[in-house]
Amino acid sequence: MSSPGSLRRVAIVTGVRTPFSKAGTLFKSLSAIELGRLCVAELMQRTNLNGADVDAVVFGTVVQNVQAPNIAREVSLMPLLPKGVDAWSVSRACASANQAIADAADQIALGHMDCIIAGGAESLSNVPILHSRGFTDVLMAANKAKNISQKLSAFSKVRPKDLVPVAPAISEPTTGETMGQSAEKMAKLNDISRREQDEFALRSHRLAAAGLRDGRLSAEMFPVYVPPRFERIATTDNGVREDSTLEQLAALKPVFDKRYGSVTAGNASPLTDGAGAVLLMSEEKARALGYSPIGYIRSYASAALDPGEQLLQAPVLAAPKALARAGLTLRDLDLIEMHEAFAAQVLSNLRGFESPFWAARAGLTKPLGEVDRAKLNVMGGSLSIGHPFGATGARVTTTLCNELARRGGQFGMLTVCAAGGLGFAMVIERV
Repeated sequence: MSSPGSLRRVAIVTGVRTPFSKAGTLFKSLSAIELGRLCVAELMQRTNLNGADVDAVVFGTVVQNVQAPNIAREVSLMPLLPKGVDAWSVSRACASANQAIADAADQIALGHMDCIIAGGAESLSNVPILHSRGFTDVLMAANKAKNISQKLSAFSKVRPKDLVPVAPAISEPTTGETMGQSAEKMAKLNDISRREQDEFALRSHRLAAAGLRDGRLSAEMFPVYVPPRFERIATTDNGVREDSTLEQLAALKPVFDKRYGSVTAGNASPLTDGAGAVLLMSEEKARALGYSPIGYIRSYASAALDPGEQLLQAPVLAAPKALARAGLTLRDLDLIEMHEAFAAQVLSNLRGFESPFWAARAGLTKPLGEVDRAKLNVMGGSLSIGHPFGATGARVTTTLCNELARRGGQFGMLTVCAAGGLGFAMVIERV
């Protein structure tokens, strides 16, 4: 344990994930909990980690299971881990896994724990469908009924409209705008053309396809044998379109603003199922167990803005804070990973890094600068690989660390936008 007032360096030992599968396809029979358990089991087997060395499991998810709201605890209750392992869940929308990693890093840096598994999982194939308010009232009344007559009386009040299911909201509660509508707004405000978005989406697919072909992306994932018969095997991300062309993307119709819009299914990330996890340790613990970490957490930061302004622009405010805390500038970075919710969002974030207006908003005297595209999302991103809300942060972290090692780089930064006008950034260091 560390002495009072000192902070220990946090090592990222390794990371792993399931293949990412479009919602309603291969993983539709698997819950987020099951995906998370598979991922943690693979992580432990790859590292030959003794469950007795694990202090906690921290997991993120966005669409909560109302019957098991603490996904981290459900994941931790698996045969490879002792029942005494601590566990807690976090939710920061699409940056949930990033928050899980940050929470775990804090515990290790403070000396409270030595070894934590952090990550997240999402099953958008299994989104809970709610009852209407009227039907809920009837069920509550029936549950309190003391006899059959009272139960029948309660159910007699059901009307056809009460039986209409209520799907989870896909819009911001404070603004009523969906994330896609917000991306449309950002494209217009930041003067981002349809062609730019389609070109960026095409780049994502081509780079991801290359990463799958040469094994770089494939090394992050493991095959998942799909229940109940285990005859189907998920071995790769099924959203990557190697044969996509700019002409095909240009032919797609706008989804959120059908008349004047530019955001399409082709330049937006798909709804996805999947899980990802990373193994975090204190530098001393990793050394004692004989591990060679793939990276160290140098700094992180979060930020927020009015969701009614530019919903997905907060990474532009988080990145300067993370870089300042790391004592670095944009030029010091060897690689940058930016979560790709929409091509319009990534391009807006890039514009923001170059903008005096956003620099002033972040408390800077001058902009961060232009991001070298040769350093950006070098193996594609969420537009092609997919975006299981609660898991993406773990995937981005693993990808960044692994590619830094392959290229012999020292510093990398990741950014993630999230619903609610939230943003997250983390700086990774290799030694």
